[in-house]
Amino acid sequence: MRRNSSKMIRLPLEGVAVGDLGPPLKWAGGKRWLVPRLRELLSAVDFERLVEPFVGGLAVALGLRPHKALLRDANPHLINFYKWLKRGLDLTGLGIQLTNDTSIFYQNRERFNALARSGKIECAEAAALFYYLNRTAFNGLCRFNRRGEFNVPFGRYSTIAYRTDFREYKNAFSNFTFETGDFQDMAPSGGDLVYADPPYDVQFTSYSANGFSWEDQVRLAKWLSGLSVPVLASNQATDRVLDLYQRLGFSIETLNAPRRISCTGDRSEALEILAHIRLR
Repeated sequence: MRRNSSKMIRLPLEGVAVGDLGPPLKWAGGKRWLVPRLRELLSAVDFERLVEPFVGGLAVALGLRPHKALLRDANPHLINFYKWLKRGLDLTGLGIQLTNDTSIFYQNRERFNALARSGKIECAEAAALFYYLNRTAFNGLCRFNRRGEFNVPFGRYSTIAYRTDFREYKNAFSNFTFETGDFQDMAPSGGDLVYADPPYDVQFTSYSANGFSWEDQVRLAKWLSGLSVPVLASNQATDRVLDLYQRLGFSIETLNAPRRISCTGDRSEALEILAHIRLR
């Protein structure tokens, strides 16, 4: 691993607060632990709107609490869930069993996939089922096959604390805009700050039906380097990711990150990069 041109930072990994309201989902690669370092880097940066092409678990937006935010993701089910939270989602009365039970899990998973197959992914029921699957599936993973079906198996949790009332997110999301689409269709402008946390450069790339290839990683890095606004980006610290961002002129830090959720159950620390450009 090449580290000679990057700065190694060690951050506290436990008990990091991210504002008054925490992320509503379990999320592989979530950035709750990174928020304090982002705050340090952005202490002298004036920006009005946070732009995230890969909003994921929402830890950064909730942690930084920008005046406004444009939050995009390639996963339409995730964005639908957030849009319903913005409307004050309440699962009471939707008729969904929030139970940590194998048979109920596979019934709910099939119902969710049936809604997806029929194109009914923007309803409150789909949002509630997505939340249930996120809390109940193995290791909190979010994985889809090429047909766009959620295919993570039942989890191994002894107990799960399900939430039914999300109305307190309504005010927090009042100036947040959620949308689905490719990052390259976004057009950040003056007053914006971009934070990009794409699917990592690892073997698992089935976060959405279309995946995220190495060609997409290169396309993203080049797009970020060509913007005229401050940019930060996270990724797995593989050799080729380090080389890519270094060649494009980014300043790079390497950080030991907690591996809170993984496909194997491994909870060891993982080396990640935090690349940034035009912060001053």
